[in-house]
Amino acid sequence: MNDTTSLIYLLVLAGTVVLMLGIGVWVARRNRSGEDFLLAGRSLTTPLLLGTTLATLVGTGSSLGAVGFAYENGWAGALYGVGGAVGVLLLLWLFSGVRKHGFMTFSEEMSYYYGASRAVKGVVSIVMLLASVGWLGAHIMGGALYLSYLTGLDPTTAKIVIAVSFGLYTVVGGYLAVVITDAIQGTILFIGFTVLAVLALVRVGGFEGIGENVPEEATSMLGVDAIGLLPGISLALVVAVGVLATPSYRQRIYSASDVRTVRKSFAWVAGLFAAFAMLPAVAGMAARGLEPGLDNPDMAFPYLATTLFPLWLGAFLLIAGLSATMSSGDSDAIAGVTILLRDVAHLVTGRLPKAEKMVSYSRIALVAVLGLALVFSLMATTIIAYIELMISTILTGLLVASLLGKFWPRATWQGGLAALIGGSAMALAVHNVSAWTDFWGNPVIPSMLTALVAGVVVSLATPRRSVSHEEALRLLAEERAELDVGTRVRNGSPDPDAATGEERSAPDDRVN
Repeated sequence: MNDTTSLIYLLVLAGTVVLMLGIGVWVARRNRSGEDFLLAGRSLTTPLLLGTTLATLVGTGSSLGAVGFAYENGWAGALYGVGGAVGVLLLLWLFSGVRKHGFMTFSEEMSYYYGASRAVKGVVSIVMLLASVGWLGAHIMGGALYLSYLTGLDPTTAKIVIAVSFGLYTVVGGYLAVVITDAIQGTILFIGFTVLAVLALVRVGGFEGIGENVPEEATSMLGVDAIGLLPGISLALVVAVGVLATPSYRQRIYSASDVRTVRKSFAWVAGLFAAFAMLPAVAGMAARGLEPGLDNPDMAFPYLATTLFPLWLGAFLLIAGLSATMSSGDSDAIAGVTILLRDVAHLVTGRLPKAEKMVSYSRIALVAVLGLALVFSLMATTIIAYIELMISTILTGLLVASLLGKFWPRATWQGGLAALIGGSAMALAVHNVSAWTDFWGNPVIPSMLTALVAGVVVSLATPRRSVSHEEALRLLAEERAELDVGTRVRNGSPDPDAATGEERSAPDDRVN
């Protein structure tokens, strides 16, 4: 690629960042409290919630990573979209009702399930911070691979550019800036990937051309013949688990105006994302047909953008691809900061930050989280492998623990921690035994099963809970009130503004 083309791509990226930064500056005037900066004042309506959730879901893995995965495995690239859509529907069905409780973080929510347990909140806050930074690292890595290919920047510089790009407007404008820019980037994403898939399909000769140039097993239903039935199920499941247990999606629930808004928005997101799932798969297979010798499958998307199309269209597709990175990275950055200030700071110091300093503290913490994520981004060579390992190691046990705590009255805080530890231990074991990895595809299934067994056995072996859900809500609300954010203390009662989806608690459901 010549220097002029690289310069044009960099100028287009710079112009996009300036636009997003302008939005951040405009929004910054609305940030008067920590709740405004971190949760957009808990006032997101359906259009904004739909746009930001969809843009985050169509992230690095489900776009750039899925194109690369489809390059190697055909229609299996659509499994990412299938798993994501299922995950959103399950999140809607199982957890949308928690909006009424005024939580700020998933750590708070988990603590509530186990009677405001400080042990659970402390451990989960560390796990969630690592998960947020891990996701952020994946987005930085994906965007940097893409930017490096397009512009010739060395990988380290490209990672810094990507992190700074979405870090600027996020630090300035906070969560509302994230939401508004996500809506813009989500629109660009859908248009860009539709154009990419359609034009690539035409260039390769339609679906008949794909069938001639792509291995036969890759064109089977959802690529099952290429990757195997069990690994295919594992891939879809690991993506669904990621949606169900990733902090940034929970933050969407907490920042919505009410439960009904969450449910309506998530239903739309699931349908739209399921439709989107086919586009990266088509693009990846078309790239395989046109250029079967790419060294790195994750380069399939930038190959198409720079090889098949004129410069102006390539520049637009550059923004579409980077929108996938930025619209997801900014969300995970904000989620990580919320956890750091709300939960980890309290765990380490025993105090919460003063309300009047929350905005400035949040900006400082954002810089720290972005810096840590740059280190995490060096952990893998392919996006999908990075995401699969991170989810199965960190999030599977967490999801099992949340399900046990929410739906099984006999679950104890010791059992919840056992589920977390058991799931992570099994994931690491499977990852380090190649025969097990070949059989399962990724560790998500054995990890979840181990977490379930560990959680149930330890819960049955430890005393029943002794703090009711109502008392747990009161304790958490009092603690949160120190930040001048979240629900007001109403004698320990849930927020009554969302009658729909009210969570029912057994009267004897108590926690030690």
